[in-house]
Parts: sequence; C-alpha cells; structure tokens
Amino acid sequence: MPPQRRVRADARKNLDGLLVAARTVFARAGVDAPAREIAAEAGVGVGTLYRHFPNRADLVAAVFTTEIDATAAAASELLSTHAPGEALDLWITRFTQFVATKQGLSDALRSGEPAFDALPAYLGEKLGPAIRSLLDAAVDADEIRPGVDPLELLQAIGDLSHRAPSSDGSPNPMVLLLLDGLRVRH
Repeated sequence: MPPQRRVRADARKNLDGLLVAARTVFARAGVDAPAREIAAEAGVGVGTLYRHFPNRADLVAAVFTTEIDATAAAASELLSTHAPGEALDLWITRFTQFVATKQGLSDALRSGEPAFDALPAYLGEKLGPAIRSLLDAAVDADEIRPGVDPLELLQAIGDLSHRAPSSDGSPNPMVLLLLDGLRVRH
C-alpha cells in the first residue's frame, strides 16, 4: 500500500465516513454500487468521494485493507477476553462475516486492476499471524488438534463462506462442521 500523507481533521473525518459508507453499501449492493449511493451514505458530495478515491479500485482496496486490519486486530482482543477455543470460534465468525460481505470482490480481484495486486498477499500477511495465534492458543489449551495450516484453514473457510453465506451472520453449517473436525475429543 502506498505511504499515507498527513490529512487534515475534516478530511480525515470525510475519509473515515466514506470508508464506513462504502463498506455498508458494498455489503448491501456489491463493489459495483453507484458512487452517488456511497457518497449519500457518507453524507458527502460525489466530488468528495472522487477527491479521496479517484477510481473505484482505490476505494475497494482501501475498504478491504481496513477490514483486514480490523479482523486481524480482533484476534488478540478475543484471546485476551475469552478462552482459546471460544476466541477461535468468535474470530472465525467475524472472518466469515468479512468474507460474506464481499459481494463481487473475488471478480474484482481477478480483474487485473493494479490497485488489487497487493491485496492477496496483504490478507495473508495480516490474517495468517492472527489465526496462527488463535490456533496456537487453542492447541496449547488442548482444545483443537495440532498441525493445522492457518492459511489453508482460512482458504477453506473462505471458500465455504462464499458458497453459502449465512443470512443471520453466523458461520454456515459447513464451516461449523469444519471447525468441529479440529476439536480434540476427550
């Protein structure tokens, strides 16, 4: 991702509002939703949207990276407040919601747009260590079996979540079955 320049407080507020609005609109209507809809959701003009994000790909990439960062950060927060197995389950629920709300993102990532080139590696760099910490804690607590590759698990959960997203925000039954297969039986 390109280096960030210093942004005025009002511009930062607009930028943050645009990212929240874009995330909401993308979840509802996909990444090809009209710019007017995103600007209206943020309470700003379309010119403000284009000033911050001259093209759609920049906006999609910014929304995606902020959500990756938030999802990664949730791992340590959950481990500090929940038992390891429960923290893993809660994080997986969050990850499945993250995946399920990315309507059209898979197609966009395969579009050849240069703004998306770094996103798959960024996802692995951020979420790999996050899920590894959760898996390690759950293995140490003898709640799941050892030897699970974190990135392979993320890929499997992502594949299952794209194919049958849950309407109530919980992981779909196949994700739950996959997680059940990781459990240590005493």
